[in-house]
Amino acid sequence: MSSEASCKIFIITGELSGDLYGSLLIKRIKEVNAAFQFVGVGGPKMRSLGIDILFSAEPLALVGLPNLSELKKYWFVYKKIKEFLAKKLVDAVVLVDFPGFNLKIAKLAKEMGYPVIYYIAPQVWAWHKRRIKILKKYVDRLYVVLPFEKEFFNSYEIPAIFLGHPILDLIKVNLSKEMLFEIYGLDEEKPILSFFPGSREKEIQRHVPQFLKIYRMVKEKVPEVQGIMVKALGLKDSFIWEGAKKEIKVVENTQYEILKYSTAALLASGTITLEAAIIGTPAVVTYFLPYWMMSLAKRLVKVPFISLPNLILGKEVYPEIVGFRKTQEEIIVHRLIELLKDRTKQERIKRDLEGLKRLLGAPGASWRIAEDMVRYLMSLKRKVS
Repeated sequence: MSSEASCKIFIITGELSGDLYGSLLIKRIKEVNAAFQFVGVGGPKMRSLGIDILFSAEPLALVGLPNLSELKKYWFVYKKIKEFLAKKLVDAVVLVDFPGFNLKIAKLAKEMGYPVIYYIAPQVWAWHKRRIKILKKYVDRLYVVLPFEKEFFNSYEIPAIFLGHPILDLIKVNLSKEMLFEIYGLDEEKPILSFFPGSREKEIQRHVPQFLKIYRMVKEKVPEVQGIMVKALGLKDSFIWEGAKKEIKVVENTQYEILKYSTAALLASGTITLEAAIIGTPAVVTYFLPYWMMSLAKRLVKVPFISLPNLILGKEVYPEIVGFRKTQEEIIVHRLIELLKDRTKQERIKRDLEGLKRLLGAPGASWRIAEDMVRYLMSLKRKVS
């Protein structure tokens, strides 16, 4: 290894949420020890830090099973990472979420003699339990961010570290309601229904048309409703978004303000459900998959809920309606109208969500994780020197 005070880390993220957590981790580690250096695979947030990026993460994001061209792309990236790691230019490998690809890198890196750290543990408690064996064999240090995960992994004799959830350090509402409404030309006297269709291109292709259809159905019954659709950072422009802009306000920033000031929201299952719950937004959670893929998922997934807030709280606070069928669309519309009109339902959801922050730990998790990771890596260096 290069010097006692420094360490060079190869870090891999594959999706926008992982890119966000990865960039925050890099910032915090550099604040703990400015001599640390990073290189790897990341998205716009990591690129903005000026670190060396071998590959952009956005093309690697995947929903469902990969097709042949995607498999070729993954294999190409895998081979390039193998070539890079063989040069022994870094001291350790840090993997952020993205288990389908990162667990293969964990095996590769460990067999090449690198310390392997996994940050944002794979959700093996939901499905793919066979991955537990891979984690146990090839991962040296595992950081979990959900309160029940520590006990789960410990039950399989995998030491897991829970220091809180870094999402609490990321959610910041900077604009007042008055300022947001002025920027987007909204009427404070009318309800706002916001739509979050996801952060992956394939999700967008399925969800945006369906969300627009649901918006039209809601607007027929609640004409005064104001709709806003949030386009996740890093998503490319396309004819889908151009079409959406003709029907609804589409914004790319201020997603936390929009969540905070929305009367209700429709969320594609993912990290956004946890963000909305922390902010306290009444919402409905959905996910649209082809029928065959939905049938397969139901056989593979072994948890009672698809959204993180419901899983953490152990009950259905956010209604979950999954699938493409017309009856499911109608249920979503019905639930959204209830949330738009029924203040009692709104307040009940907000009360149920209040306990979530306590379960996620105190703010500052990203600092605690960075400090622990730096201590661990420096202890490894001392053993080698």
